[in-house]
Order: sequence, then C-alpha cells, then structure tokens
Amino acid sequence: MSNHVYKHIEVTGTSKTSSDDAIRQAVAQAARSVRNLRWFEVTGVRGDLDGDQVAHWQVTIKIGFRIED
Repeated sequence: MSNHVYKHIEVTGTSKTSSDDAIRQAVAQAARSVRNLRWFEVTGVRGDLDGDQVAHWQVTIKIGFRIED
C-alpha cells in the first residue's frame, strides 16, 4: 500500500430543507471541480431566519481530497 498526501478546501453549503441537505449541496458542488474527494468535517453550522422561522441552513465544511500521484 502506498502513502498518500491530502489537501483540503473549505466550502459553505446552504439549504432551505436541512443541515444534512446543505452538506450534500456543498459536497456535490465541490465534486464538480475537484477529484478524489475522500472526507469532510463540519466546522460550522448557522442559519438564516425569517421572523421566527428557519429560512436557510448554512453549513461550513472542510473537504479533504487526495493529491494525485
């Protein structure tokens, strides 16, 4: 088994539905331009309010990806 080197980026996904959906949106968008995605780590969760209702979830994540050999 060979050793690997990883790099990470930080992105924020949003969703009207849930924090889980915001994470999925962020990963899906990152996957459009970055290959070899391997892991994610939630670094922040916040939301946008409209009166007394949650209007949007905002989740910031670090996404790790393997640098190609």
